[in-house]
Amino acid sequence: MTATGITATDKAPFTLGRATGTLAEGAAKLAGEIGATAVEAVLARGNRAAMRKGAPGFIGTMTPKPLDWYAFDPKDEDTADWYPQGLTGSDDSGSVGVPCFAVTWYFKPPVTVGERGVRVTFLNPRTLRYQHCLLVEALPDGSYGPIDIHAGGCGWVGDLLYVADTTRGLRVFDLNNLLDLRTAQNDLGDATRVGRHLGKFHAFGYRYVIPQTDSWKLVTKRAAVFSFVGVDRGNGTLASGEYKDGETTGRVARWQLTSSGQLASGVPLDAYTMGVEMVQGAVSHNDTWYLSQAMRNQKNGRLVVGKAGSPSKARPWVIGPEDLTVQDGRLWSVTEFRNRRAIFAVSL
Repeated sequence: MTATGITATDKAPFTLGRATGTLAEGAAKLAGEIGATAVEAVLARGNRAAMRKGAPGFIGTMTPKPLDWYAFDPKDEDTADWYPQGLTGSDDSGSVGVPCFAVTWYFKPPVTVGERGVRVTFLNPRTLRYQHCLLVEALPDGSYGPIDIHAGGCGWVGDLLYVADTTRGLRVFDLNNLLDLRTAQNDLGDATRVGRHLGKFHAFGYRYVIPQTDSWKLVTKRAAVFSFVGVDRGNGTLASGEYKDGETTGRVARWQLTSSGQLASGVPLDAYTMGVEMVQGAVSHNDTWYLSQAMRNQKNGRLVVGKAGSPSKARPWVIGPEDLTVQDGRLWSVTEFRNRRAIFAVSL
Protein backbone atom coordinates (compact mmCIF):
# COMPACT_ATOMS: atom_id res chain seq x y z
CA MET A 1 0.00 0.00 0.00
CA THR A 2 1.16 3.54 -0.65
CA ALA A 3 2.14 5.95 2.09
CA THR A 4 -0.71 8.37 2.80
CA GLY A 5 1.05 10.58 5.31
CA ILE A 6 1.47 10.91 9.06
CA THR A 7 -1.51 12.58 10.72
CA ALA A 8 -2.26 13.61 14.30
CA THR A 9 -4.67 11.39 16.25
CA ASP A 10 -6.05 10.87 19.74
CA LYS A 11 -3.25 10.16 22.22
CA ALA A 12 -5.52 8.90 25.04
CA PRO A 13 -5.47 5.19 24.02
CA PHE A 14 -1.70 5.10 24.70
CA THR A 15 -2.01 6.41 28.28
CA LEU A 16 0.12 4.37 30.69
CA GLY A 17 0.12 3.87 34.43
CA ARG A 18 3.18 2.96 36.45
CA ALA A 19 2.97 -0.60 37.77
CA THR A 20 6.18 -1.36 39.69
CA GLY A 21 4.58 -3.89 42.03
CA THR A 22 7.22 -6.24 43.50
CA LEU A 23 9.62 -5.85 40.54
CA ALA A 24 12.03 -3.46 42.25
CA GLU A 25 11.97 -5.51 45.44
CA GLY A 26 12.75 -8.75 43.60
CA ALA A 27 15.52 -7.14 41.55
CA ALA A 28 17.12 -5.63 44.65
CA LYS A 29 17.06 -8.98 46.45
CA LEU A 30 18.68 -10.68 43.49
CA ALA A 31 21.31 -7.94 43.19
CA GLY A 32 22.10 -8.44 46.86
CA GLU A 33 23.30 -11.98 46.08
CA ILE A 34 24.69 -11.69 42.54
CA GLY A 35 27.29 -9.03 41.79
CA ALA A 36 26.61 -6.41 39.14
CA THR A 37 28.90 -5.48 36.26
CA ALA A 38 28.92 -2.77 33.60
CA VAL A 39 28.01 -2.95 29.91
CA GLU A 40 31.61 -1.97 29.09
CA ALA A 41 32.90 -5.01 31.03
CA VAL A 42 30.42 -7.33 29.33
CA LEU A 43 31.59 -6.10 25.93
CA ALA A 44 35.24 -6.53 26.90
CA ARG A 45 34.44 -10.18 27.67
CA GLY A 46 32.26 -10.65 24.58
CA ASN A 47 32.23 -14.34 23.69
CA ARG A 48 30.96 -14.06 20.10
CA ALA A 49 32.21 -12.21 17.04
CA ALA A 50 30.15 -10.24 14.53
CA MET A 51 31.13 -10.09 10.86
CA ARG A 52 31.39 -6.66 9.31
CA LYS A 53 29.56 -6.73 5.97
CA GLY A 54 28.90 -10.45 6.37
CA ALA A 55 25.72 -12.39 5.43
CA PRO A 56 24.50 -9.81 2.85
CA GLY A 57 21.35 -11.76 1.89
CA PHE A 58 19.18 -9.29 3.84
CA ILE A 59 19.94 -6.57 1.24
CA GLY A 60 17.97 -8.29 -1.53
CA THR A 61 17.23 -5.83 -4.33
CA MET A 62 17.85 -2.70 -2.24
CA THR A 63 19.76 -0.01 -4.16
CA PRO A 64 21.90 1.70 -3.03
CA LYS A 65 23.11 -0.84 -0.50
CA PRO A 66 23.38 0.02 3.21
CA LEU A 67 26.36 2.17 4.18
CA ASP A 68 27.59 -0.40 6.70
CA TRP A 69 26.38 -3.51 8.50
CA TYR A 70 27.30 -6.11 11.10
CA ALA A 71 26.10 -9.71 10.80
CA PHE A 72 25.95 -12.07 13.76
CA ASP A 73 28.12 -15.16 14.03
CA PRO A 74 27.07 -18.26 12.01
CA LYS A 75 25.30 -19.90 14.97
CA ASP A 76 23.15 -16.84 15.66
CA GLU A 77 22.56 -16.25 11.95
CA ASP A 78 21.18 -19.75 11.48
CA THR A 79 19.29 -20.44 14.71
CA ALA A 80 15.56 -21.12 14.38
CA ASP A 81 15.10 -20.56 18.13
CA TRP A 82 15.88 -16.84 18.51
CA TYR A 83 14.75 -13.88 16.40
CA PRO A 84 16.19 -10.32 16.65
CA GLN A 85 13.56 -7.58 16.98
CA GLY A 86 14.49 -4.44 18.93
CA LEU A 87 17.45 -2.13 18.36
CA THR A 88 18.92 0.72 20.39
CA GLY A 89 22.43 1.90 21.16
CA SER A 90 24.95 3.96 23.07
CA ASP A 91 23.86 7.21 21.37
CA ASP A 92 20.33 6.62 22.69
CA SER A 93 21.69 5.92 26.17
CA GLY A 94 24.19 8.76 26.38
CA SER A 95 25.87 7.10 29.37
CA VAL A 96 27.99 4.27 27.94
CA GLY A 97 31.75 4.58 27.66
CA VAL A 98 32.14 2.59 24.43
CA PRO A 99 30.19 2.47 21.15
CA CYS A 100 27.52 -0.15 21.45
CA PHE A 101 24.35 -1.55 19.96
CA ALA A 102 21.73 -3.44 21.98
CA VAL A 103 19.40 -5.93 20.27
CA THR A 104 16.43 -7.75 21.81
CA TRP A 105 15.59 -11.29 20.65
CA TYR A 106 12.51 -13.36 21.41
CA PHE A 107 12.57 -17.12 21.83
CA LYS A 108 10.53 -19.27 19.46
CA PRO A 109 10.71 -22.60 21.25
CA PRO A 110 10.77 -25.98 19.57
CA VAL A 111 7.97 -28.31 20.66
CA THR A 112 10.34 -30.18 22.96
CA VAL A 113 11.72 -27.09 24.74
CA GLY A 114 9.95 -24.78 27.19
CA GLU A 115 9.87 -20.99 27.06
CA ARG A 116 13.24 -19.25 27.46
CA GLY A 117 11.99 -15.71 27.22
CA VAL A 118 13.89 -12.71 25.92
CA ARG A 119 17.56 -11.87 25.63
CA VAL A 120 19.44 -8.67 24.87
CA THR A 121 22.70 -8.61 22.93
CA PHE A 122 25.35 -5.94 23.47
CA LEU A 123 27.64 -5.51 20.44
CA ASN A 124 30.71 -3.27 20.08
CA PRO A 125 31.07 -2.25 16.40
CA ARG A 126 34.75 -1.41 16.89
CA THR A 127 35.89 -4.75 18.30
CA LEU A 128 33.04 -6.77 16.70
CA ARG A 129 32.68 -8.65 19.99
CA TYR A 130 29.24 -9.24 21.44
CA GLN A 131 27.50 -10.99 24.33
CA HIS A 132 23.97 -12.22 25.03
CA CYS A 133 22.28 -11.49 28.39
CA LEU A 134 18.99 -12.95 29.62
CA LEU A 135 16.18 -10.61 30.67
CA VAL A 136 14.32 -12.04 33.65
CA GLU A 137 11.52 -11.25 36.08
CA ALA A 138 12.84 -11.42 39.63
CA LEU A 139 10.56 -12.67 42.40
CA PRO A 140 10.39 -11.44 46.01
CA ASP A 141 11.66 -14.83 47.22
CA GLY A 142 15.00 -14.29 45.46
CA SER A 143 14.38 -16.48 42.43
CA TYR A 144 13.53 -15.39 38.88
CA GLY A 145 11.97 -16.64 35.67
CA PRO A 146 11.89 -15.98 31.91
CA ILE A 147 9.79 -13.21 30.35
CA ASP A 148 7.50 -14.49 27.60
CA ILE A 149 7.00 -11.49 25.28
CA HIS A 150 7.79 -10.62 21.65
CA ALA A 151 10.16 -7.75 22.61
CA GLY A 152 9.52 -6.08 19.25
CA GLY A 153 11.40 -2.91 20.17
CA CYS A 154 13.72 -1.41 22.76
CA GLY A 155 15.00 2.01 23.79
CA TRP A 156 18.00 2.71 26.02
CA VAL A 157 17.93 5.98 27.94
CA GLY A 158 20.61 6.63 30.56
CA ASP A 159 20.76 3.37 32.53
CA LEU A 160 17.22 2.30 31.66
CA LEU A 161 16.30 -0.15 28.91
CA TYR A 162 12.66 0.05 27.78
CA VAL A 163 11.28 -3.06 26.05
CA ALA A 164 7.94 -3.20 24.21
CA ASP A 165 5.35 -5.58 25.67
CA THR A 166 2.83 -5.92 22.84
CA THR A 167 -0.52 -5.86 24.62
CA ARG A 168 0.54 -4.35 27.96
CA GLY A 169 2.91 -1.42 27.48
CA LEU A 170 6.58 -1.03 28.40
CA ARG A 171 8.86 -3.11 30.62
CA VAL A 172 11.85 -1.37 32.20
CA PHE A 173 15.27 -2.83 33.05
CA ASP A 174 17.86 -0.89 35.06
CA LEU A 175 21.27 -1.75 33.62
CA ASN A 176 22.86 -0.99 36.98
CA ASN A 177 21.49 -4.47 37.73
CA LEU A 178 23.38 -6.27 34.96
CA LEU A 179 24.21 -9.31 37.10
CA ASP A 180 27.10 -11.73 36.57
CA LEU A 181 26.38 -15.27 37.81
CA ARG A 182 30.11 -15.93 38.14
CA THR A 183 30.27 -13.49 41.05
CA ALA A 184 28.03 -15.86 43.01
CA GLN A 185 29.27 -19.29 41.88
CA ASN A 186 32.02 -21.01 39.90
CA ASP A 187 29.86 -22.18 37.01
CA LEU A 188 26.74 -21.19 35.10
CA GLY A 189 24.53 -23.92 36.49
CA ASP A 190 22.23 -26.13 34.45
CA ALA A 191 21.77 -24.88 30.87
CA THR A 192 18.23 -26.30 30.82
CA ARG A 193 17.02 -24.43 33.91
CA VAL A 194 16.36 -20.88 35.02
CA GLY A 195 16.14 -19.35 38.49
CA ARG A 196 17.37 -20.51 41.87
CA HIS A 197 17.38 -24.26 42.46
CA LEU A 198 19.03 -26.07 45.37
CA GLY A 199 21.06 -23.01 46.30
CA LYS A 200 22.43 -22.35 42.79
CA PHE A 201 21.54 -19.85 40.09
CA HIS A 202 20.69 -20.96 36.55
CA ALA A 203 19.98 -18.94 33.40
CA PHE A 204 19.78 -21.42 30.51
CA GLY A 205 23.57 -21.27 30.27
CA TYR A 206 23.81 -17.47 30.09
CA ARG A 207 26.36 -15.78 32.30
CA TYR A 208 24.46 -12.50 32.68
CA VAL A 209 20.90 -11.81 33.80
CA ILE A 210 19.10 -8.46 33.92
CA PRO A 211 16.01 -8.38 36.15
CA GLN A 212 13.05 -6.17 35.31
CA THR A 213 12.79 -3.25 37.72
CA ASP A 214 9.70 -1.35 36.59
CA SER A 215 6.67 -1.44 34.31
CA TRP A 216 4.31 0.97 32.55
CA LYS A 217 0.98 -0.64 31.66
CA LEU A 218 -1.92 0.53 29.54
CA VAL A 219 -4.60 2.21 31.64
CA THR A 220 -7.22 0.80 29.25
CA LYS A 221 -6.40 -2.78 28.33
CA ARG A 222 -5.67 -3.38 24.64
CA ALA A 223 -6.45 0.23 23.77
CA ALA A 224 -3.14 0.35 21.86
CA VAL A 225 -0.39 -2.02 20.78
CA PHE A 226 3.31 -1.69 21.63
CA SER A 227 5.18 -3.26 18.71
CA PHE A 228 8.39 -1.19 18.69
CA VAL A 229 10.27 1.55 20.56
CA GLY A 230 12.34 4.54 19.40
CA VAL A 231 14.36 7.20 21.25
CA ASP A 232 14.67 10.80 20.08
CA ARG A 233 17.57 12.34 22.02
CA GLY A 234 17.01 15.69 20.33
CA ASN A 235 13.73 16.35 22.09
CA GLY A 236 14.07 13.84 24.94
CA THR A 237 11.17 11.59 23.97
CA LEU A 238 10.42 7.89 23.77
CA ALA A 239 8.11 6.60 21.01
CA SER A 240 6.19 3.37 20.62
CA GLY A 241 3.67 2.25 18.06
CA GLU A 242 1.63 -0.41 16.39
CA TYR A 243 2.30 -3.07 13.76
CA LYS A 244 -0.84 -3.57 11.65
CA ASP A 245 -1.07 -6.15 8.86
CA GLY A 246 -3.38 -5.10 6.04
CA GLU A 247 -4.38 -1.81 7.69
CA THR A 248 -2.90 1.69 7.42
CA THR A 249 -4.39 2.74 10.77
CA GLY A 250 -1.36 1.84 12.90
CA ARG A 251 -0.51 4.59 15.40
CA VAL A 252 2.63 5.86 17.12
CA ALA A 253 2.85 7.93 20.32
CA ARG A 254 5.62 9.81 22.17
CA TRP A 255 6.28 10.33 25.87
CA GLN A 256 8.47 12.98 27.48
CA LEU A 257 11.52 11.67 29.36
CA THR A 258 13.13 13.14 32.47
CA SER A 259 16.87 13.83 32.71
CA SER A 260 17.30 10.43 34.42
CA GLY A 261 15.51 8.61 31.60
CA GLN A 262 12.19 7.99 33.34
CA LEU A 263 8.86 8.68 31.69
CA ALA A 264 7.83 12.10 33.00
CA SER A 265 4.19 11.02 32.77
CA GLY A 266 2.18 8.11 31.47
CA VAL A 267 0.18 10.53 29.33
CA PRO A 268 1.75 10.84 25.84
CA LEU A 269 2.82 14.16 24.41
CA ASP A 270 1.27 13.34 21.04
CA ALA A 271 0.14 10.52 18.79
CA TYR A 272 -0.09 9.98 15.04
CA THR A 273 -1.58 7.60 12.51
CA MET A 274 1.29 6.42 10.32
CA GLY A 275 -0.64 5.80 7.09
CA VAL A 276 1.15 2.58 6.08
CA GLU A 277 0.76 -1.05 7.05
CA MET A 278 3.30 -3.51 8.54
CA VAL A 279 5.43 -0.94 10.35
CA GLN A 280 8.10 -2.76 12.38
CA GLY A 281 9.89 0.29 13.80
CA ALA A 282 9.54 4.07 14.05
CA VAL A 283 11.75 6.88 15.29
CA SER A 284 11.52 10.66 15.11
CA HIS A 285 14.57 12.82 14.43
CA ASN A 286 14.58 16.60 13.86
CA ASP A 287 10.77 16.57 13.42
CA THR A 288 10.99 13.88 10.74
CA TRP A 289 9.53 10.40 11.20
CA TYR A 290 11.25 7.28 9.85
CA LEU A 291 9.07 4.17 9.52
CA SER A 292 10.50 0.69 8.92
CA GLN A 293 7.96 -1.11 6.73
CA ALA A 294 8.14 -4.85 6.07
CA MET A 295 6.66 -6.78 3.15
CA ARG A 296 5.18 -10.27 2.95
CA ASN A 297 6.99 -13.34 1.62
CA GLN A 298 10.44 -12.05 2.63
CA LYS A 299 10.44 -9.35 -0.03
CA ASN A 300 12.25 -6.03 0.28
CA GLY A 301 10.48 -3.56 2.55
CA ARG A 302 10.32 0.24 2.38
CA LEU A 303 11.68 3.04 4.54
CA VAL A 304 8.87 5.59 4.80
CA VAL A 305 9.97 9.15 5.65
CA GLY A 306 7.78 12.12 6.42
CA LYS A 307 6.68 14.94 8.69
CA ALA A 308 3.33 15.12 10.43
CA GLY A 309 0.74 16.74 8.18
CA SER A 310 2.72 16.29 4.96
CA PRO A 311 2.80 13.45 2.40
CA SER A 312 5.34 10.73 3.18
CA LYS A 313 7.93 9.40 0.77
CA ALA A 314 9.29 5.87 0.49
CA ARG A 315 12.92 4.80 0.06
CA PRO A 316 14.40 1.37 -0.81
CA TRP A 317 14.73 -0.90 2.21
CA VAL A 318 15.93 -4.36 3.18
CA ILE A 319 14.33 -7.78 3.71
CA GLY A 320 12.95 -8.39 7.20
CA PRO A 321 13.47 -4.91 8.72
CA GLU A 322 12.67 -4.31 12.38
CA ASP A 323 13.22 -1.58 15.00
CA LEU A 324 15.03 1.74 14.33
CA THR A 325 17.60 3.92 16.09
CA VAL A 326 19.82 6.87 15.21
CA GLN A 327 23.54 6.53 15.93
CA ASP A 328 26.62 8.34 14.61
CA GLY A 329 24.41 10.53 12.43
CA ARG A 330 22.97 7.51 10.61
CA LEU A 331 19.73 5.57 10.75
CA TRP A 332 20.17 1.96 11.90
CA SER A 333 17.89 -1.06 11.88
CA VAL A 334 18.14 -4.82 12.47
CA THR A 335 16.80 -7.69 10.35
CA GLU A 336 15.24 -10.89 11.66
CA PHE A 337 15.24 -13.75 9.13
CA ARG A 338 17.59 -16.73 9.35
CA ASN A 339 20.93 -16.21 7.59
CA ARG A 340 19.80 -12.65 6.77
CA ARG A 341 20.40 -11.08 10.19
CA ALA A 342 22.34 -7.85 10.49
CA ILE A 343 22.49 -4.46 12.17
CA PHE A 344 22.78 -2.01 9.29
CA ALA A 345 22.97 1.72 8.57
CA VAL A 346 21.64 4.12 5.95
CA SER A 347 21.78 7.88 5.66
CA LEU A 348 19.12 9.94 7.39
